[in-house]
Amino acid sequence: MCELHHGCSPFLPLACLSLASLFICGVARGQLLNVDQEINVRELPSLLAPSRHSADVLLTSLATIIHNPEVCCGKDSALEDSAQAADPKSLKDVAAKLDGRHLLSDGRPILVSAQFIAADAINAGGLLGDITNQRAVLLEWNSHVYVLHGLVYFWMPSGIPDAPGGSLVVIRKFLLWDTRYADARREIVFNRDTDDLSRVQGLLFVEVKPQ
Repeated sequence: MCELHHGCSPFLPLACLSLASLFICGVARGQLLNVDQEINVRELPSLLAPSRHSADVLLTSLATIIHNPEVCCGKDSALEDSAQAADPKSLKDVAAKLDGRHLLSDGRPILVSAQFIAADAINAGGLLGDITNQRAVLLEWNSHVYVLHGLVYFWMPSGIPDAPGGSLVVIRKFLLWDTRYADARREIVFNRDTDDLSRVQGLLFVEVKPQ
């Protein structure tokens, strides 16, 4: 059974349009059309980076989306060394460092699946599925790492002859946290209508499972 995750979608098959084309991807039936909807990952820890240094921001942001101190990313956690060895300004490098088998402090093995998705390969249907399934991700925008915890999106008619009644999901906004701050500056919104899409480097998806 296909799970809504990254490039996988239970929608009817359709090639994804580029990020610059309004974050469109996926076809579904029976959706409420042309009405903005908001979805968020609930019960994420509200962590504050100990400094505004990019390395501290990365570790705090990773700890936010993984929210398991045994796994990430403090002292004696499974990902402590790997996360600290990664380039904090490159989610692609972070994915390469984290992906694979790691050991908890008591020796139990875990398998970390860390995947970097470049901006031009973002699948809107898959991203919506991650947030729907309560999995936050990291976003790299203007060479800074944010926690992507929610989306504003709408469905539009697909106009596809082979899928009458089908609809396309269009992501309008990324709802972000900047872990450098605890005040109003923490809440950041990327708006496709006003912000420069070319400044988005990509997304990091992380999943942890016992091995």
